Amino acid sequence: MPGLAPKARGTQVDAMSLYFLAMMLLSGGSFIRTRSGAPEMRPASAASDIVWGLAARAAFWMWLGLIIWGFLHYHWSQPVAAVMMSLAVNALIALRGPMRSWPGLSLLFCTAGLMSGAATFLQHYQP
Repeated sequence: MPGLAPKARGTQVDAMSLYFLAMMLLSGGSFIRTRSGAPEMRPASAASDIVWGLAARAAFWMWLGLIIWGFLHYHWSQPVAAVMMSLAVNALIALRGPMRSWPGLSLLFCTAGLMSGAATFLQHYQP
């Protein structure tokens, strides 16, 4: 049917945009956590540091899962481009240097990335 083709194409583009966004957010959030080894770059509360660590670890595993999932469901060039964009985000963060706002920014990136990754999975398996 001619009326269904544009909608299907738009859904594929939306899914790819969400995939790229999730990959960049997950990578950036997890990278900031690994770069914040100094005690002054950690949250003051031990509980918030534990939550931040769990979110960063979950973000890293979701990032790896999205890479594998991307190779299974997209053309091979799409996950490769997503990994390259993730590495570019990490390079920009590394060039910026340490900031006091890193813990909050990292937690925001991890949370948004986990939600975007979950939405990517759910959008693909939607009936």
